[in-house]
Parts: sequence; structure tokens; C-alpha cells
Amino acid sequence: MTRWASFVVSRARWVLTAAIVIVLAGATWGLGVFGSLSQGGYEDPGSEAVQVARQIQGLGTAAPDIIVIYSAPDGRTLDDIGADVTPVLDAFRAEVGPNDITSYWTAGPVQKPFLESKDGTKGLATVTLGDASGITVASFSELLPKLEVAGIDTQFAGASVAGVSFNTQLQEDLVRAEIIAIPITLILLVIIFGGVVAAAVPVIVGALSVAGALTVLRLFTTFTEISSFAVNVASLLGLGLAIDYGLFIVSRFREELRGGATSHEAARRTMLTAGRTIVFSGLLLICAFAGMLVFPQAIIRSLGFGAMAAVGCAALLSLTAVPAVLAMLGHRINAITWSRTASDRGDARAHKFWGGVVTKVMKRPITVATLIIVGLLVVAAPLVKAQLGEVSYTALPADDPARIAFETLSSDFSSTGDSATIVLDGESARPDGPAINAVTTAARAVSGIANVQFGTASGDFVVINATFSSDVSQEAQQDVVQQLRAIPAPDGTDLTVGGAAALVLDGNNAIVNWLPVMLTIMVVSTLILLFLAFGSVVLPIKAVAMAGLSMAATFGALTFIFQEGHGAGLLGVTPAPLEATFVVLILAVVFGLSTDYEVFLMSRMVEARTAGATTEEAVLIGAQRTGRIVTAAALILIIVTGAFSMSGLSIMRFLGVGMILALIIDATIIRMLLVPSLVKLMGEANWWAPAWMRKVHAKVGIGH
Repeated sequence: MTRWASFVVSRARWVLTAAIVIVLAGATWGLGVFGSLSQGGYEDPGSEAVQVARQIQGLGTAAPDIIVIYSAPDGRTLDDIGADVTPVLDAFRAEVGPNDITSYWTAGPVQKPFLESKDGTKGLATVTLGDASGITVASFSELLPKLEVAGIDTQFAGASVAGVSFNTQLQEDLVRAEIIAIPITLILLVIIFGGVVAAAVPVIVGALSVAGALTVLRLFTTFTEISSFAVNVASLLGLGLAIDYGLFIVSRFREELRGGATSHEAARRTMLTAGRTIVFSGLLLICAFAGMLVFPQAIIRSLGFGAMAAVGCAALLSLTAVPAVLAMLGHRINAITWSRTASDRGDARAHKFWGGVVTKVMKRPITVATLIIVGLLVVAAPLVKAQLGEVSYTALPADDPARIAFETLSSDFSSTGDSATIVLDGESARPDGPAINAVTTAARAVSGIANVQFGTASGDFVVINATFSSDVSQEAQQDVVQQLRAIPAPDGTDLTVGGAAALVLDGNNAIVNWLPVMLTIMVVSTLILLFLAFGSVVLPIKAVAMAGLSMAATFGALTFIFQEGHGAGLLGVTPAPLEATFVVLILAVVFGLSTDYEVFLMSRMVEARTAGATTEEAVLIGAQRTGRIVTAAALILIIVTGAFSMSGLSIMRFLGVGMILALIIDATIIRMLLVPSLVKLMGEANWWAPAWMRKVHAKVGIGH
């Protein structure tokens, strides 16, 4: 670190120029990531449902990509408009070449009732494109106008339609969030730093970090599936963390300047103190998000890649571009200010405030710790009722055409078309009639099934379609799938169940199964890194325990709001089980940010302790020096997250509210109140470590 600090400071212009050129050059290519993003990846490739999907692939039983709802005008019936609709569908078939088109006007007598609305005024056409169609996200929107019929009201639903709506909304959210977040953040930093130049440095680096993260994601798309949600996650974290890191480094640099150091010496010392802290912070966050890579679902892995790209870019630029700028600016970092002493006065007020708070906390550590822990456990209580759900059309804005179409399907048709796919596979020959009849009869007896019919046959297996009743919610469909899977397979056969609901069920089960592995990776890597950083056995264990408490309280509040519906109306979201994929992401974010702020606070305590301070003095110094920075960093992330939380997508609001709650709980209640009280209570035990650990810490740890 010493050699790197000397290199950056002595070649500041070259380092800064290289960083900017590389980022901007990469960004021109990286912006193409939007055309390479996936809308899927929620399924577990090794699950029963995916095996069923592979087995029946190409048999015409896949879920439709587009569901078209045609409404007969007043004075005309569905049969009347058939002459208008059918030629349009035939022309679409000839031009696009989909795998299958089925409509009310061409369906057989068994299927036809399910393609007609309850009042007989609307008819459906389903379109399955297939992998060979060559249709991409970019070209998909061109398809829908080809299915419209002049003079007939037309609505579009279906998995691909919803996916394109999600992608469009995410791109709009990204632009709007950054337009809102960057100016507000700049204003806040001007107030914090008391000057424009000091405030501009973190914001500019934040914008560069977003560009860098998009470039890294574009690179990832060349060899793995990356979800459209990963872009927003990378942008949110890249912008927020880069500004936080910039705030931390600029604050330490100005502190060194006030101590009488020259520009280059101040930049070098900043790298050896705040820079080293950022190295550990970045590693902690990357390890937290690396735990997401163990899941079989591509979307969770891609969110992990996006978060890791954001952290890596933010940390790398903070260790190159920021110190290079500071070495070049020197005392001009305080330029363009309304008062030369504004920053000093702000720091003095912060030292006095946080010093007073922590002093009061250490006078009554048992009382403070008990009240906070009990209070957070009360907030965490709703977590015992948490249920995992899925991303559905209800996550779209209420006025989105795709959501309106799905709601029309749900309310006006006896079935939405959702069904479970039962595959009966013969061990040596195709199942006979009695075996098929036995399974069909048993499936009809399952509550929540509206219709069961023979689908198709191929080789040694047959496909049976069990259509869900319209009054069965998407969550309840998973219970129906479990009942279908419990049907005994006739002798000489194997019975498996697939379909959309089965994919969700198996995906959620995979998350539950792999979550302990993720948490183990996060905890073990955090313990090791914090051991190396602090040279203590007790402090890392305490940090992990605090992170666990923060996670529990955050998810208790999220369950209370998003699942149980308390205050959901104010946020404009529909109460529903917690979306499993974003539960994993928020777990990683909350754990990472919790340990991140722990490093910010404890690094100054360890420095003070190494310099000879007592435990109480170290706590006081750490709080005085970092209280303002940690609070400001959390506030900036709240602003950035809040801008993203204005998304029309409820799942992005779920992510945003989750991060805001975690930041409020962690950066204030836990970090500045609970941690000082616990450090005070543990006394000298905080700093205990075996001799070998002290030797390792002396080489790489914070404070040396």
C-alpha cells in the first residue's frame, strides 16, 4: 500500500488521465449492455420443472410469449369479428414464423371455452415464438402492432410482453434516478464540505463508477446471462459507494492538510489510512456479494456480478483517480466556498455532537444496549411470517398496458391460461390408457384445477395439461403443484410436474437450500478480513452479530410493509409475498453495508488504540472522527437509493425501501449508539488476539 500510495501521488496527472480515458473509452462500448440483457434466469436449471420443460421442448406445449385479447365492438359478437382477426393472425404467422398460434376462432371444442371471456365479448389468441424466431428484446416491440386489428380493441399480455415492460421501465428509472440523485447529492456535499470543489470530487467519481460498472457488465454478458435488473443495481451501488468512498477520502485528506502536511504528503497519508480502510471495505462488500454466485438461478448470479462490478469500480477509482486529484489540488480542495472556515466549523460541531452522544452512551452502556437490542428484535418480529414469492405483473405500474391486460385476463376469463404440465413417462413403453386415465382423474380431484386434458405424446411419455382455476392466486398455484406431484405414479411410470408455477416453486426451494451456503461464505470471509484488519478476535464476531441484527430488523420491517400491507398503499405497491431474488440481494447489501460502516468506525478506534489510547478514549475518538462521515455517507446512499425507489416497479421500491431502512438502522442506531455501548462493556477484551494474529495485523492491518 505504501508503494502504491507513492506511485499515485508522484504520477498524479498520468494516473488521473489514464483512469478517465479508460473509463470513458469503455463506457462507449459499455452502453451497449442494454441490448444484451436477459428478462429471465429465475429458474433452477437442475429442478424438476426445468427437466419437464426440456423434455417437452418443441412439442408445442410451451407457455405463450404473447396473449392477445380481442374485444368485440358494440353490436358485434366474437364470431362476427373472426373474419377480421383470422387474416391478421395468418399474416403474422407467415411473416414472423412463430412456433404456434392458437386462437378462439381456430381452437377445438375442448380448448375453446377457455379462450372466451365469461361475458362472451372477448377472445384470446396465444402466440409462442420459439427460440428460432430470432426475436430480441429490441425487436419485440415491433411485433405487437402486427397483431392489432383495425376497429377492434386489442390488449397484450404474456411472459415476454411483461418482460419487455419491465426492461423499458428499468431504463426509464435509471435515467430519472441519476438525474435526480446527482444534483441533490452535490448540493448535500457542498453543505457537508462547505465548498464546491471538495463536493464535486466524489460526485464526478460516482458518475465515472457507474460508467465503469456498465462496461464491466457488458463484458460479463459475453460469457454469462445478465439480468436487466443488474444494471440498476450496479448503477445504484456504483454511484452511492463511490460518493461514500470519495467523502471518506476527501475528509481524511482535509484533516491531514489541517495538521500541517503538504499536498503530496497529505495524499500519501490519506491512502495509507483511509485508502487502506477502503481496500478492506471493498473486499468485504465483494465477499458479501460473491456469496450470491452459489445460487443456480442466473438472475441471482447476475445481480451478484452487477453489485461486485459496482463495488470494484467504486473502490478502484477511489484508490486511483481520487488521490491523484487531491495531490494535484492540494489546498485548492477548499476553493469556491462561502467561508474559509465553514469546513472547520462543521467538523468542530460534529466532533462536539458525536463526542457528547457517545460520552452519554458510555455512561449507561447496559441500558442503551438493552433498549436498542430489544427494540430491534421487536421490529424484526414480523420476519417469522415472511413468505417467498415471485416477480409478477403486479410489480408493474398500475397504468402499464401489460398489467392492465393481465388484470383483464384474471377478471374476465374462467382461466388465465396458467397451467401445470404433467409428464407421465413410461419406463419401457409409452403409458397405456388406464394409466393416463388414472392420473387425469386424480388431477381433476385436486382443488384449484379447472380443467385437465390430454396434451400430446412423444416417445415413451405423454403430456397432460392441468389448467388452474381463475380464483387461484399465483402463490396458491405452488400449493396445487405440490398436490399434483403427490399423485401416485401408476406402475411402470414416473410422474413429474412442470409449468410456470412449478418453476417458481422449485426456484424458491433452491434459494432456501442455498441460502445457508451464501451466509456461510459471507460470515467466514468477513471474519477473516476483519481479523486481518483489526488484529482482534472479538471485534469481527461483534461486527457479524451486529450485521445479523441489522438484517433481522430490516426484513421484519419489509415483511410488515410489503407482505402484510401496512403502509403499502402509501408506497403504491400491492401486498404480496417477498420476491425471493431481491430478498437474497438485500441480504447481501445489508450485510455488506453493515460491516462496511463497521470498518469505517472501527478503523479510527483501532488507530487510536494503536497510538496508545484507552478503550474509552478510542471509542470517543472513533465516534468524533467518523460520526459525521458515516452519517453523511448513509444520508447520501439514502438519497441515491430514494431516487431509484421512485421506480414504477414495486420490486425496485422493495429494494430501495429495504436499503433505506437498513441504512437508517445501521448507520445511526447500531453504529453510533449500540456499538460504542458494547465496546465500552467489553473493555480490554475488544483488543484480544493471539500473538500470531498480532504479527499478521502488524503487516497488513489498519492502523499500521
